[in-house]
This record gives sequence, C-alpha cells and structure tokens, in this order.
Amino acid sequence: MVDILLGLQWGDEGKGKIVDVLAPDYQVVARFQGGPNAGHTLEFNGNKHVLHQIPSGVFRTDCLNIIGNGVVLDPIIFKKEIDGLGKYNLDLKKNLVISKKTAIIIPTHRLLDAAYEKAKGDAKIGSTLKGIGPAYSDKVARQGLRLGDIISPNFTERYKALVAKHTQILDFHNFEYDLTEAEKEFFAALEFLKEFNLQDTEYVVNQSLKDGQKVLAEGAQGSLLDIDFGSYPFVTSSNTTAAGVCSGLGVAPNTVGEVYGIFKAYCTRVGSGPFPTELDNELGEKIRQEGREFGATTGRARRTGWLDLPALKYSIMLNGVTQLIMMKVDVLNFLDEVNVCTHYRLPDGTVTEQMPFDLTDTDVEPIYKTFKGWACSLEGMRKFDQIPAELADYVTYLETELQVPISFISTGPDREEIILR
Repeated sequence: MVDILLGLQWGDEGKGKIVDVLAPDYQVVARFQGGPNAGHTLEFNGNKHVLHQIPSGVFRTDCLNIIGNGVVLDPIIFKKEIDGLGKYNLDLKKNLVISKKTAIIIPTHRLLDAAYEKAKGDAKIGSTLKGIGPAYSDKVARQGLRLGDIISPNFTERYKALVAKHTQILDFHNFEYDLTEAEKEFFAALEFLKEFNLQDTEYVVNQSLKDGQKVLAEGAQGSLLDIDFGSYPFVTSSNTTAAGVCSGLGVAPNTVGEVYGIFKAYCTRVGSGPFPTELDNELGEKIRQEGREFGATTGRARRTGWLDLPALKYSIMLNGVTQLIMMKVDVLNFLDEVNVCTHYRLPDGTVTEQMPFDLTDTDVEPIYKTFKGWACSLEGMRKFDQIPAELADYVTYLETELQVPISFISTGPDREEIILR
C-alpha cells in the first residue's frame, strides 16, 4: 500500500522529522510534488539537516527514495544538497531514483519569479523566488523541460528556445539580469545529475507495490496552500493534498492506505495571505522565538497564531486523513492558557465552521475556546500517561472535535522526542 504523509496547515508542520521517524516501516519513500521551496528539517544524534528536494527517508540506508514526476527539480540546488550530505557517507546513487518526467527549473525561471513578484508590488504572493511557479506554468503550457530531456541530443536547442521566450518576458518587465554564471553552474549541475539513477519511476513505485513493499508518499508545503483548495491566490503551484499523490507518482487511488495528517499545536504561515487566528503581537513573537519559526529554506520569520479548527477540519476532509500527528506541543509549554479557534464569525454575523471561498477578501472573526495550559517541560516524556492532565485534556478535546485519532505527539525537534499512542 501507499501511505501518505502531508501537512494540514500552511506548511512547516514538521513533515521531515515524521518521515524520518516512520521510514523504518517503509521500503520506499517518495516525494510527489513541490520543489526546492520545501524545507524538511531532520534532527538526530545531535545533527540538524534540512532537505529541500530529496526525500526525507534518505538517512535510512535500507530505504529507496524516489523523486516523483510531480516534483519540479532545480539541478543547481540538487547538487548543493548532495554535496551537503557528503559527510553522512550515504550511497545516493544506489538508494535515490529520480523520475525522467520531473520538470526542470532553469535559471530564467528564478528570474521570472523575481520579476513577477516585483511587478505585484504590495499585492505580492510571498514567493520563495525559487522559480517554482514559472516552472509549473511552463509544464502546464506544454513548453517545459523534463529531466529525461537532458540526455536528448537536441536538449541545448530546446533549452535556448525556452530561454528566448523567458527573456522576452523579462525584457518586457525591464528586469535586469545576467545569466552567465547561473548558466555555467546550471549545465555543470546537469552533468552531475546524469550520474544518478534516472528512471520512469511510475514503474518503479508500482513494481515495489507489486512486490509487497510499503511506500510512504511525502508531501511538501501544506494543504491550505493547495493550488485548487488553498487560500488562492496566496498558494503554491501544485496539488499538496492527497489527490496529488496519484498524479505526482503515477499510482492508482485504490493503492492508498493510511493518510497521516500533520499539524502544529498552533498555526504558522510564511509570506502573504489570510491568517484568521494570527497573533501579530508580543505573544505571537514569543511563540515564534520558542518554536524557532523561521523558514528552513528562506530564513524568513513565520507569522504565528492559535490553532484553527475550521481550517484543520477542512484539510482533514479533503485528504481523508486516518491518523493525526500533533507537532511542537512543547512550544506552548510556557503558556498558562491556550486558545483554539472553533468557528468563524462572518461580517454579516453568521457563525460558521466552513472555510469561506473568499477568505482572502473577507475579514472573519475567530471564535475561541480557552484551555488551561500545562505550563511545564515535557522533556523525557515518551508515553501518553506521563503527560500533564491539562495537555491530555487538550488532546482529547481535539480528537473529539476532529473525529480522527491523534497517533503521535511530538515534544521536541529530535527524532526520539515523540509520544506514540
């Protein structure tokens, strides 16, 4: 079966750690969407490492890692990632397979990303400027380049044709650029990529399933950033929900088993866009500092706020979540009270627990329920019956409201700091 692990909020939920925790139970870990805008942080044995494009099962030597066709790959960042993993002595040419159908991010995609964002001014999306959107746009426009193309004899010709289209747009925006160094680095990275195992990975993953192996599909970003169901237009450019697994890996819906949904005990968001429960105050800053809420990819400070149940229920519904994983509970250790948004009050006075279509343009008022905080350290706690009664009450309430069991509770960044229920 294919089990799915994805974020239920606006990304940054802690997916990297949980993939690393779950990986021993799987023979295959596969990324199905997103690109170098992802930042999956893993901490173990005193080491901290951030992965951007490579699946988070890479530190398990007996695990096959797949970069699926739904991903957009930046060859330059890929090479840097591989170089950064060198100290771990991993045999990545053996346990990493990349889809030939994976879209390539070329240097002008990053320039276009910057030009588009600059042109939006105050209405900017908050892009990571990694070229993700323009690469997906070219894919949909049927003019993009794919990884399998790099071994084609006419690749350079096709590359130049695409660059010519991009430079026309850049010139229209009066955007200044110099491609010389970026292209040199790009073509060197392509030669490096050719040394890896490039395959039609839909066959690889389906053969693994046929052989009785367990596959874990790893998502990037979060469900509320989905191109169709997120807070449009402040979204990413791919399908971040469970539906994206089938198209992003080439597996059938009837192969899907468990759907693990990850959420923080509070909410965060990077960049622009609606955030009903945002704490734009001293408390929000305190949570940001306690939770080290700064982007693993960009370093940007994340906006922080209370847990939002209408948004969480929406994501659970869209993904068919079967098990919940609650992250960063320890960040709230300092609080005497914890709030949870249970409903929204709309401008006309209507109370709802549904996500409004026009959330971007509607000032919704969150309605809160207040809980007594646990106000103590959770260090060393590995069993549910060890946790404070206040935290147990909080978890029980969430399970009742969400109607899905919370199977894991993370009490710190290290892979060992987790409570399995």
